[in-house]
Amino acid sequence: MMRVAFVAVLLWGLAPSDCAAQVRLKDVSWLRGVREHQLIGYGLVVGLSGTGDTLRNSPFTEQALQSMLDRMGVNVRGTALRNRNVAGVVVTADVQTGSDVGSRVDVTVSALGDATSLMGGTLLLTSLSGPDGSAYANAQGAVSVTGFDAAGQGEVITQGVPTAGRISNGAIVEHPPARALQEDTLALELKNPDFKTAMRIVDAINAFAVKRYGRRVAFEKDGRTVTLKRPTQVGTTRFMAELGDLTIEPDTPARVVIDARTGTIVIGQDVQISTVAITHGTLTVRVSETPLVSQPAPRSNGSTVVTPQTQIDISQQGGPITILRGTTLKALVGGLNNVGLKPGGIIAILQAVKSAGALQADLVVQ
Repeated sequence: MMRVAFVAVLLWGLAPSDCAAQVRLKDVSWLRGVREHQLIGYGLVVGLSGTGDTLRNSPFTEQALQSMLDRMGVNVRGTALRNRNVAGVVVTADVQTGSDVGSRVDVTVSALGDATSLMGGTLLLTSLSGPDGSAYANAQGAVSVTGFDAAGQGEVITQGVPTAGRISNGAIVEHPPARALQEDTLALELKNPDFKTAMRIVDAINAFAVKRYGRRVAFEKDGRTVTLKRPTQVGTTRFMAELGDLTIEPDTPARVVIDARTGTIVIGQDVQISTVAITHGTLTVRVSETPLVSQPAPRSNGSTVVTPQTQIDISQQGGPITILRGTTLKALVGGLNNVGLKPGGIIAILQAVKSAGALQADLVVQ
């Protein structure tokens, strides 16, 4: 109840003009061809204080360690290694299209074996490859871990995740991904595809382009893509910088998202409920067992036994029938709060209203 009521307080004082927020074009769309590429690699973290992999339980760590030492001219083949200062890790990073050779990106390091902590470790030179198998960057550096794990004989304290860390600017781009950006014809991809939002983007861009360049440059393709014809007198970077600061009002679909596990309810601005009459009640059955000791009479041949005593209480709580109708988000949240239910009850009502056909929105259950 407190969670839903808090949402109502936030929305109660908002005027309709406050809900219609103007956002920048760069925040609702992205330029096709300018994207991030995910990289992955396997490496070794050394310098751990006895918190690394158990080599007997992590054969991949032992094999990688032997291969690394072989490349350095140290032969340890056939030797039983017992050190706990090395851990096998998976290294991941994201590289932006158009990154130059020598630019740095952040990397994430995650333990692969049974290491208990990566704190104080250093990642050795690791090659990062893309889905095509080509190596694009190399990563190396000290691992920064925010979590810790402390254990004693009678208690274990763990905070955060000590087996995962991050290296800021830990990877150097060696072979940047190829540019897939066309210079003359560009395309904007909407992050949340919508036909009305696409048309508003086209109108906003053309209104600016007619004043700036003397002609229309934006054309709608569908609800996801807007095609741009770049003027010849301006470069791609300046052209996208000028368009990125244009503001529009994106249109959002009527949608209700509920999470029954946490009791979270998110209601969109345009959600409406047709006039319905609802009531919500609960039936509670409580069964309690009270053990009683039956003591035999003196000088009898009986024995002491425990006899159970069962008590069943049945209570049913119900409320009056309430008329619920929401033509605006403010009225809908206020009506749900007037019902006087906890989030679990609100979720059940929304599902029932949707089944009755009175919820004029998409219901998404997570």
